[in-house]
Amino acid sequence: MNDILEFEERISTKNTKQIKKRDDPLPMQRPGVHVPTPMMKKAAMSFRSLSLVLVLAFFGAILGAAVPAAAQAKRVRDIEPTIILISLDGFRWDYPQKYSPPVINKLIQNGVRAKWMIPSFPTKTFPNHYTVVTGLYPQNHGIVENNVFDFGTVFTMSKREEVENPRWWGGEPIWVTAEKQGQQAASYFWVGSETGVEELSPSKWRIYNGRVPNIMRVDKVLGWLDLPATERPTMMTMYFSTTDDVGHEFGPDSEETRYGVLEVDGYIERLMNGLKIRELENKVNVIITSDHGMAAYCPRNATFLDEHFDFDLTERILWTNEIVQIFPKTGKLDEIYGKVKDLEHVTCWKKGEIPARLHYNDGKRVAPIVCSSEIGWITTSRKRWDDWYSGLDDVNRPRGAHGYDNRYQEMQATFIAHGPAFKKGFVAEPFENIHVYELMCRILGLKPAPNDGSLDRVRGVLR
Repeated sequence: MNDILEFEERISTKNTKQIKKRDDPLPMQRPGVHVPTPMMKKAAMSFRSLSLVLVLAFFGAILGAAVPAAAQAKRVRDIEPTIILISLDGFRWDYPQKYSPPVINKLIQNGVRAKWMIPSFPTKTFPNHYTVVTGLYPQNHGIVENNVFDFGTVFTMSKREEVENPRWWGGEPIWVTAEKQGQQAASYFWVGSETGVEELSPSKWRIYNGRVPNIMRVDKVLGWLDLPATERPTMMTMYFSTTDDVGHEFGPDSEETRYGVLEVDGYIERLMNGLKIRELENKVNVIITSDHGMAAYCPRNATFLDEHFDFDLTERILWTNEIVQIFPKTGKLDEIYGKVKDLEHVTCWKKGEIPARLHYNDGKRVAPIVCSSEIGWITTSRKRWDDWYSGLDDVNRPRGAHGYDNRYQEMQATFIAHGPAFKKGFVAEPFENIHVYELMCRILGLKPAPNDGSLDRVRGVLR
């Protein structure tokens, strides 16, 4: 069965998992309005009463379609300290000012925001999502890029058997911290939530499927709040890729990206309306983050590494356009490095000589040579570029990219928070995303696992 309709909810009890499958109705689905039959008409119902019934049924159907999760929602009175952690992938730090999403800006007005949040290097999706929930730099949690080499194989985002293998995932994510200390966690998508880190998963989670409608994600999270207190999660995560998708295709300054920002603003509105119906809008802590920003680049701005050294000198090269990992054959490191160290529009380092500010020298999975593209440029091979460029629909249109050095302003991420734990109308100075884990532990009353962050760095956002 199509897994958009078939929900697989993993319920973890200690170290065992039970899989429950059910057919969920589509989130916009609602029973039809009952129309009076001729027999009813003969029952002497007045015209006025009949009209009232029809009008109420009509508006009831509209309201139900608009907020289906609210139809059966009740006031939740026995709420414990609770967090809903949201990732808006690729939501650059300045999008609230640039595109004026009304609901997000209202949360900023009534909550807190950082001027920007500093992502970890490299400014890629998997490393930074996992940093937010572990408080560890990528070199320390092991997901050093979207593509990682270890154990004689390559981890990629699309290689399901490796994504679900706990051997790749170091540190302790917030859902494991919560579960180990007697709280329940739930994830409607987050990097790392699909594997049993320390043999523990969130009590409720779902295998990532980007085709699941975003409003369904919101409604499912709201539904978790309707559970009895003994089953209700206190730590929840949710993920939306919209702004990353449109940002890559059309660039951060495009009209399409503006529409993408306003679209995700609508999902936040749906969430906040659902909380309000449950009288939880000021009782649940909503934290909105992003993993990185987005920078515009021209497809013709490319550096071709095969014009500078022979790829036969390498065991492997792991490619993304913004960061390239080179694994030389034995004895060939200096020869390759000598040919790439002074290239224009890309900076290449030997492992151990990477700037300390990037916290990237110590990871065992960091490649012997790492090349970081200049912002607005890509680093590739001639064949890779030709294959990609020939398929572009408009070669003159700017695209968007991330993965660059985190010193670039365009790479800066978003942190916005609203709820009982947070001040109102407060703007924090920029801070690194390693500190979010400690912040969440404090709100939930959890003892944090060892990490690279510090509560003192973000304590000022709390009441």
